Amino acid sequence: MVVRDKDIKELLTKTKTIAVVGASPKPWRDSGEIMLFLARNGYAVYPVNPKYDEVHGLKCYPDLKSIPVKIDMVDIFRNSNEVEPIIDEAIEVGAKSVWMQSGVINETAAQKAEKAGLAVVMDRCIAVEYRTLMR
Repeated sequence: MVVRDKDIKELLTKTKTIAVVGASPKPWRDSGEIMLFLARNGYAVYPVNPKYDEVHGLKCYPDLKSIPVKIDMVDIFRNSNEVEPIIDEAIEVGAKSVWMQSGVINETAAQKAEKAGLAVVMDRCIAVEYRTLMR
């Protein structure tokens, strides 16, 4: 598990492409706003949500396998009990890391990801960490 500030900063520095699972165009949802924040800060972001064709002007993909580029990080905005299949797919597509947003906690899924060689951040907001560590 990636928990030290130094390691989180390194992960954020090395990451270039981020799939945002659970991205939503609804203005009261953090997923869309954080996705836009990541894009404004230089990341190539790919919204993933089978409910939408587009989120905030970006093509939205139904699943990770549909994204036509290599994904470095999978940022998860889903309920904790829905994480495991997302981890399976992240492993399948060769993602390097998974980030479970604040309140998203699934130890079994985290262990599975780590066993497959992925870096894991859990129960933290990527935007908060970015603002704190990447100044």
